[in-house]
Amino acid sequence: MNIAELKQKVCQAIDDHRDSIIEIGEQIFRHPELGYKETKTAALVSQTLTQLGIPHRTGLAVTGVKGRLKGRNSNLTVSVMGELDAVVSFEHPHADRTTGAAHCCGHNAQIAAMLGVGYGLVKSGVMEQLDGDVVLFAVPAEEYVELDYRRRLQADGIIKFFGGKQELIRLGEFDDIDMSMMCHIESDTPQNSFIIGAEAAGFIGKSIRYIGKEAHAGGAPHQGINALNAALLGLMGIHAQRETFRDDDHIRVHPIITRGGDLVNIVPADVRLETYVRGRTIEAIMDASAKVNNALKAGALAIGAEVEIKEMPGYLPMVNDPNLEAVFAANARQLVGAENIRRGGFTAVSGDNGDLMQLMPSIIPGHGGVSGQAHSRHFAIADFDAAYITPAKAMAMTVIDLLADGAKQGLEVKSNFKPRFTKESYLAFWEDLLS
Repeated sequence: MNIAELKQKVCQAIDDHRDSIIEIGEQIFRHPELGYKETKTAALVSQTLTQLGIPHRTGLAVTGVKGRLKGRNSNLTVSVMGELDAVVSFEHPHADRTTGAAHCCGHNAQIAAMLGVGYGLVKSGVMEQLDGDVVLFAVPAEEYVELDYRRRLQADGIIKFFGGKQELIRLGEFDDIDMSMMCHIESDTPQNSFIIGAEAAGFIGKSIRYIGKEAHAGGAPHQGINALNAALLGLMGIHAQRETFRDDDHIRVHPIITRGGDLVNIVPADVRLETYVRGRTIEAIMDASAKVNNALKAGALAIGAEVEIKEMPGYLPMVNDPNLEAVFAANARQLVGAENIRRGGFTAVSGDNGDLMQLMPSIIPGHGGVSGQAHSRHFAIADFDAAYITPAKAMAMTVIDLLADGAKQGLEVKSNFKPRFTKESYLAFWEDLLS
């Protein structure tokens, strides 16, 4: 059977199980869960893999689920991923009323499409003619939310990284994978379409505490050290640095004050801020981060306060591998037509897929199927096929291209990729930041 016939079989199998795939996506949409808490969603993934006869492991990085489909030979391993977690949006009509969790970033579609690939590969029987393995990987905690909760998990030794893929890298769960892909739904794009070639920023998080000296704000302010004034000078110092950020680096620094003092008649002695430093490249992020730290320290020095700056590993920049992307794009054109594919530009949002992209060939094309802006109350599935079925077909067809004929095309993609980090140097990079 040739490659075209294998693709036809896998797409037919996905169509045959369309209702089941859609129901998975809709069930997850109705029951959103936040990162490292996705127990119900993970259980649904495990149940589906069991029904498909796919051996799998659960509880990886708290809630991750990893299944493996074996080919007739194991020359290469391709991972198809989906993210388990939701974001916080209390105003969304399908939000969890207790946690605020809502699937207004489309991760429900990712899981449905990933399992759709599983349906296609298993029910068509094509794995018997492929020379590589496929890992179906449901990964936790992509959204960078509930940081206090994740700090508690860190303190208890349950996790080290806030991001699920980062934690899975640390645990060695990507050591047996050669390349990865997943799709991400795009805001305000109801039509059946794809976006390829987009880039996204990386970032470092910072937690800042200014320590002053309390005193009566009316009666004896001269006896105090105003930590709020130190913080404001630190923020002004950041603003003064903005002209030094190169336009091409797309630096974004957006701090907030999370604690400004205790009482209005007490000189503020404990003031806290949080910020991200985002950028297009690792080098630009590190340069801007150092400038931000200098500005924050200068604010403390000017007032005579102290400042504590705690760095938090964020996510690395996202750059799709062009060779893997070319294989995917050819299949996408077959499904939606060249007129419904556009190239994406740079966006200052971030995701932990960027970390994986520094280690192995990875892609995360965008696709249609929703109305409304992501992370808003208006986000809703507008087209079931565009949201759940078409991306499943595109990824399954790409798997066939990569693993057919001795996995020749997949091995070429792997050999042409030049990683920025090894796993060891990647972990050392973040460890240096934290030390």
